[in-house]
Amino acid sequence: MKFGLGIVAMTLLGGSAYAQLPGTPPAMPDGPPPLLAPQLVATAENLRDKALEGNAAYPLLEGLTTEIGPRLAATDAEHRAAEWAAARLKAMGFENVHLEPFKMTAWIRGQETAEVVSPFPQRLVLTALGGSVATPPEGIEAEVAIFKTYDALLAAPVGSLAGKIAVVTQPMPRTGDGSGYGASYQIRGLGPSEAAKRGAVAYLLRSLATDERRLPHTGTLQYLPNFSGAPGRPAPKIPAAALSVPDAEQLDRMALRGKPIRIHLTLTPTTQPDATSYTVIGELKGRERPDEVVLIGGHLDSWDLGTGAIDDGAGVAITAAAAKLIADLPERPRRTIRVALFGAEEVGQSNASYAAAHPAADQARTVIASECDFGADHIYAVDLPKGAAASSFGRSLGRVIAPIGAFVSSETAKDGGADLESLVGVPLAQLAQDGTRYFDLHHTADDTLDKIDRAQMNQNVAAWAAFTYLAADSDVDFRALAAKP
Repeated sequence: MKFGLGIVAMTLLGGSAYAQLPGTPPAMPDGPPPLLAPQLVATAENLRDKALEGNAAYPLLEGLTTEIGPRLAATDAEHRAAEWAAARLKAMGFENVHLEPFKMTAWIRGQETAEVVSPFPQRLVLTALGGSVATPPEGIEAEVAIFKTYDALLAAPVGSLAGKIAVVTQPMPRTGDGSGYGASYQIRGLGPSEAAKRGAVAYLLRSLATDERRLPHTGTLQYLPNFSGAPGRPAPKIPAAALSVPDAEQLDRMALRGKPIRIHLTLTPTTQPDATSYTVIGELKGRERPDEVVLIGGHLDSWDLGTGAIDDGAGVAITAAAAKLIADLPERPRRTIRVALFGAEEVGQSNASYAAAHPAADQARTVIASECDFGADHIYAVDLPKGAAASSFGRSLGRVIAPIGAFVSSETAKDGGADLESLVGVPLAQLAQDGTRYFDLHHTADDTLDKIDRAQMNQNVAAWAAFTYLAADSDVDFRALAAKP
């Protein structure tokens, strides 16, 4: 955990004064800002407690993973998921429920096999990376060049891997905040193009994973244009796949024997041009300022190996359930709450598509935005936009979530989630979850409903309900707070 006790204490006490809101006591000149109006804080506490008793999140997730299952972007399964989600949002009382379509090329997994041909013949367990091109129908057989680190691959001269299969076996470190994944992402995302630049005919990596099961972790790659040793000539697109952790370690042990290793690899993915994905929108219209929007959500698509319970059916269910608790209050919040269930996040198509459907004027009216996309384990901190942690909003939220083991961090939110990256000028928040075990399951066949801890999921809903309600029913202006010196 990267937050110390001193930060917790400072956050709970607050810092500089903040403009008084209706119904709040005056702030002391040099003391902490006042809490928000007592009825707002009390309602947020009630929402928190109701969420802990039980809410709609688990039934929603159970339905999504059971009735739809895997939801690969822009496929029939994702289309069914979008219709399913829209029907559920309508049944839960959301308004303006609609689908926002966008065009893309769908990638569909085919066969994926690999085996060591020599010197120690045996099968390998792997899975194609999303977006990978196929091998020839008969596959590729070639000698491998094993690199213990990604930097070692980058140090290889252009042309030095001609005719070989490049293999990177660098492990990903386990961290609670996901930073190990961020630091390792380029191994998967850019590795295929770097290997091709050096002449490789295929690329394998040790899965970006923290588990030791013989289950590979998929994920996207990025073929880069104009990325070869010859000026103006792009590196070819080569087939790419992720090995399970035990299989990557097996290749490392084989390499210690000092004999050339040959692998036969077959990948048969296909693509479907002019396919369609959807973002599903549902709103709770604000009673006083309906044009001002608090945006929350998760992504509806998933990889096809598991049923997408952790990534990101959980985020869909948590945010929708939090908004449902608010919808059931006797009075709607002042501002509109918009739940966005994004399509095609896993292949990087969602954030630009949402921004295109909600251009500058809509973004200017978005008060704050945050996405839930890191599983369903315990929320321990909330990072807010600049200036908000020490405000009346931050102090009030801190008081509400302290009993459930969370605090408002003094750190400024760096992002609100991958689906919000294309928004311009929108204040962002991040509800930080414990990700210690997330990359044991991420992008694997083990991403299934049984991995959800219902008590921790309820704690997530409690934190999201409190955060969303206070943002929607208060007068907090996150842009103005950020502008203060």
